[in-house]
Amino acid sequence: MKQNQNSRRANNLAREKLANILLFEVSDPDLALVTLTGVEVSVDKSVLKAYVSCDRDRYESVAAALQRAKGRIRSLLGHALGWRVTPELIFQIDTTADEAERIAIALENVPPTLSVEKDENGYPLGEAPAGDEERGE
Repeated sequence: MKQNQNSRRANNLAREKLANILLFEVSDPDLALVTLTGVEVSVDKSVLKAYVSCDRDRYESVAAALQRAKGRIRSLLGHALGWRVTPELIFQIDTTADEAERIAIALENVPPTLSVEKDENGYPLGEAPAGDEERGE
């Protein structure tokens, strides 16, 4: 989403207020250890998309808890922001940390075939497989 100074300011304010609400105002135990990773507010401030991060095994319970608390959170956020319109809340689980962890693990477990010397076309150099002599290649 393209941002200008006003939308950046609205995103930062909404992120700060929403983080305080999730931390201090909502007492659902399913929302413990949930991190607000980002907030995007539409230009007309009618929709707020919040990205939250949590443990991989808690995605469903956190999403359900956010759905249950959405009305209360929206009410508190409307009072805290003081905007003319209280934005509709859309919560989305942020899985980028899990994807980064998966990629890091994949990079640590490099298959041994990647260390084999290859020619300019990407084919391995060295001895030909056992069946190639019989075909005359």
